[in-house]
Amino acid sequence: MVEGAETEDSGSLTPRQRRALTRVRSDRTIIVTLASAGLVVSFMQTLVTPIYPRLPVLIDAPPADVSWVLTATLLAAAIATPISGRLGDMYGKRRVMLLLLAILVGGSIICAISFSLVPLVVGRVFQGVGIGVIPLGISILRDVIHPKNLGGAVALVSATLGVGGAVGLPLAATIAQFADWHALFWLATFLGLAGIVAVAVVIPVSTLRSGGAFDYLGAVGLAVGLVGILLAISNGTVWGWGSPITVSLLVGGVVVLVGWGFFELRSLHPLVDLRVAARRPVLLTNLASISIGFAFFVVNASLPLVLEAPASTGFGLGQPLIVASLCLMPLGLVMFFMSPVAARLTAARGARTSLIIGAAIVAVGFTLAIFFLDQVWHIILVSTITGIGVGFAYAAMPTLIMQSVPPNETAAANGLNSVMRTLGSTLSATLVGVILATHVVVLDGVGVPTRDGFAWVFVMGAGVVLLGLVIALFIPRRVQRYDTSSIPVQLGP
Repeated sequence: MVEGAETEDSGSLTPRQRRALTRVRSDRTIIVTLASAGLVVSFMQTLVTPIYPRLPVLIDAPPADVSWVLTATLLAAAIATPISGRLGDMYGKRRVMLLLLAILVGGSIICAISFSLVPLVVGRVFQGVGIGVIPLGISILRDVIHPKNLGGAVALVSATLGVGGAVGLPLAATIAQFADWHALFWLATFLGLAGIVAVAVVIPVSTLRSGGAFDYLGAVGLAVGLVGILLAISNGTVWGWGSPITVSLLVGGVVVLVGWGFFELRSLHPLVDLRVAARRPVLLTNLASISIGFAFFVVNASLPLVLEAPASTGFGLGQPLIVASLCLMPLGLVMFFMSPVAARLTAARGARTSLIIGAAIVAVGFTLAIFFLDQVWHIILVSTITGIGVGFAYAAMPTLIMQSVPPNETAAANGLNSVMRTLGSTLSATLVGVILATHVVVLDGVGVPTRDGFAWVFVMGAGVVLLGLVIALFIPRRVQRYDTSSIPVQLGP
């Protein structure tokens, strides 16, 4: 018998699964396992960063086409995350998490044996699908962790989205410098397999299911709409904002999503329950999440350029990639180390307060960056302050969502929140590129950004974050709360 088959089809547990559920698992073991899985999938975001400038030569492809190695991962993550969340609510979050990790491993193997663009892009698509592991992991925590430990656990697993990328970048840079670039993807394969084993052994079978039929038409509609909008935003500067393809994709994507919304409201088993998503706490949290995702990518898109650009540009600090990546590590590390503090603040003052304080701290960091980006320690300071603020915000957003949705819709709701952060990051990458492209000077016949251009990037970032802070102020202080635990794995404190 296939593990979980009886569970998924008949609604009852097999004897082996019943024995597994009666074993008392340590909350700490479960948290570490889910956080480790989150680190693995978030590492995929920065995996190709060290080799990206050399990819046109490595795989003999035009530079414009090589951009798909990054874009494909972004699109796959945005599309797959809400879909995998709904599947997790229906068929079991653990089962879907294992499936996502298996897809990630398959994509890593494809990349590891690739020598041309098309298979590399296909593999990166599969790797992007794996990002849904993080919102699924947060949802599993709600099911299995004692309420006393839930806040800290959510903060830690949520922080892995930034920690994995920040810590993984210097590791990837070192491997890329001293080994064949395919070794990066063999490392990803090994990490993915380790994640599968850990989740299969430690995480209990999900017993809370929403039931119903999967909304295939809704999934297709969401995918088409998101692809249209995200493609237009991410490639608008290349194709031209007034070009027929950009306008068609943007308008078409909006039209499809509007139609998708009406369809979901009439569906008996919607992919995303928009009536729940329209509740004031959920809606405002998702809107604020766009600004936090935007802010997070402002740092990732701009600070590496300042660190690595030659000093002759007038703004660059001339650091090699490995050193530059080490300078950016505080962004992720402080998110990890501040997660217990964020959890205590959330427990004492509420997740709304944690989100507001996080946004305010990010705004302070961006304000400093407007005036101080001329020394390496300036970069480290801005990165650290931003990491503290993003850590507080990332810890708060899943908690706000889970307090406002029924337990059997947790994964889908967290998936939608993750899409909002992705949308913010996509907008950020595009607008950073636009600002830097309009503030250039010509050096040796080549246009390079100016110091003023980076200042305007952080002015824009601070403005967006402050807008998110204002939105967060309107999140209700008290919301209807649902039960947090559905599987009493750890009954003691």
